[in-house]
Amino acid sequence: MRTILMAGVIALLAACSQEPPLGDVPAGVVTDWPAYGATSGGTHFSAANQITPENVHHLEEVWQHRSGDYREASREPFLSKSSLQVTPIMLNERIYYCSPFNKVFGLDAATGEELWKFDPQVDATSEPVLPNCRGVSSWQSGAEGFCEHRIIVGTLDARLVAVDAESGRRCPEFGDNGEVDVTHGLSAHGPHEYGITSPPAILGDKIITGAMVLDNVRVGVPSGVVRAYHARTGEFLWAWNPVKPGSRTHNEDGTFLSGTTNVWSIIAADPQRNMVFVPTGNTSPDYFGGHRGDLDFYSSSVVALHGDTGEVAWHYQMVHHDVWDYDTPAQPNLVDITVDGEVVPAVVQVTKMGLTFALHRDTGEPLWPVEEKPVPQGGAPDEYLSATQPFPTHIPHMIAEPITPEDAWGLTFWDEGACREQFEAMANEGFYTPPSTQGSINYPSNGGGNNWGSPAIHPEKRIMVAYTIRVPGSTRLIPREECEASGRRPNQEGTPYCVDTGFVMSPLGVPCSPPPWGTLDAVDLEAGKLLWSRPMGTTRNMAPFPFWWIEGIPGFGGPMMTASGLVFSGISGENAFRAFDLEDGSELWKVDLPTSAVAVPMTYQLESTGRQYVVVAAGGHWGDTSPAGDYIFAYALPEK
Repeated sequence: MRTILMAGVIALLAACSQEPPLGDVPAGVVTDWPAYGATSGGTHFSAANQITPENVHHLEEVWQHRSGDYREASREPFLSKSSLQVTPIMLNERIYYCSPFNKVFGLDAATGEELWKFDPQVDATSEPVLPNCRGVSSWQSGAEGFCEHRIIVGTLDARLVAVDAESGRRCPEFGDNGEVDVTHGLSAHGPHEYGITSPPAILGDKIITGAMVLDNVRVGVPSGVVRAYHARTGEFLWAWNPVKPGSRTHNEDGTFLSGTTNVWSIIAADPQRNMVFVPTGNTSPDYFGGHRGDLDFYSSSVVALHGDTGEVAWHYQMVHHDVWDYDTPAQPNLVDITVDGEVVPAVVQVTKMGLTFALHRDTGEPLWPVEEKPVPQGGAPDEYLSATQPFPTHIPHMIAEPITPEDAWGLTFWDEGACREQFEAMANEGFYTPPSTQGSINYPSNGGGNNWGSPAIHPEKRIMVAYTIRVPGSTRLIPREECEASGRRPNQEGTPYCVDTGFVMSPLGVPCSPPPWGTLDAVDLEAGKLLWSRPMGTTRNMAPFPFWWIEGIPGFGGPMMTASGLVFSGISGENAFRAFDLEDGSELWKVDLPTSAVAVPMTYQLESTGRQYVVVAAGGHWGDTSPAGDYIFAYALPEK
């Protein structure tokens, strides 16, 4: 009898734990994903709506693709592991993406079958700096034929390459046999100081690109110039070097003026206005600016450029005289926002400080007041600082309070005490505490706040979802003579100081701030209201048992949103991919991955199969403990 009763109880519990049946699947909306941010103006939003909060838990893997093009870290010679940060694009039922070393792949969007591969021959054995490729771009002429649809990739060794979208073969009329060397006009530099890591913007028949200029190395790094090329011929069309109006734009030898701020992140394009919006970095080197002068004019800003000429329409600076590496990290998002009953074309820009700026797209004027508030002074004796910094008033600050010694946190009383001692030993006057020889707390750290993953924004509800990092950093300036005597690796050459930077961590290797260290945050932009904040991820893949219970981990990545009310996101540091309900942030679905998904996911629905697919790249990050990898995963609802 006991056996029969136990069997009945087990059967009852099993029945209760079963997921509800799939039921009827909505017809959905056929839609593609033609650009890195879903559109040329970002938002990471898709009209796809077949997958819903009610059926998302039925998602299953339908295909995966592996490039074979990745690298594990090594000590001799020093090589960082690769990071797969790519968001694929999808047009005409084909997927296109790049590997960390710029190999480009064309896949069947329904099956993941590899249709072609193009190898630009980037040297993966000698490139020492953080290899990644965030995406490729698509240009279509409107005609049929070879190279009338082109896939454009920027490379780590600073080339733009155009290949035929149908075959993957070079487009020979573009530049020199399908490629353009974008180092033309630059001052002398090392082979690893300059390269392209983000997809170029496409505006009509123009390809517009910035470049990554290696951080924090020296004064006089190559120019951060933004340039435009003709999409068919590769002809150089115009250049914008970020120098103060009226200042010289070129060095004495005719090269573009060195040391100007660069545009390493994703450029937004507005075809209707024939404009591009560029997010600028901070002027090199990152943590000392006593030498900069006019070089700071466009630093850590959003700059609107006219598409035909590259002339500046307006710019707005988010950080004055940035000595914290708080560069503008994410693609500007182009959305319409209702302000005082009027629909206004806007640029929404998240920042590493966790501050979100909303600007008028035509003028650059803030849609709501921005206050210039006094910030800490002091720091290095050879430095000058801005007395104030801008703080938006309407959209909630993701990082609302500075961190204090009383906030110190640890897994035990011992390491909590060690964290408190670190906070007390360093300068810590709140937001924008300047770098110092004593050592300074920077909260948030130079990783964010928000970073390159960008937010997802619902264009009708005007709800923004962003990933926020909540970990304190530290910056210590070291007098040059002391730095050289110690034999440490030099940096910030050409300034009186080298620098040590890092996160403020306990002796047990956890951040000294209380968790969550990373959150997914939803904000109603028009109401200026935080709707929900959810800890993102757990420490299961980062810490030994029994420390798997901590929720909200630091990392990089970003969300994607669908019209059905779903938010999808992975994150570095945890080998998982999740779906959340836009309504309240509740987790609806999770799948384990072989390594972390440090990329913004994408989605599309095909006419040929009638299915919506969700795609994410999983390949780890050089800053997390997950292994390097080369996975592209696609998920869909089961076929009936």
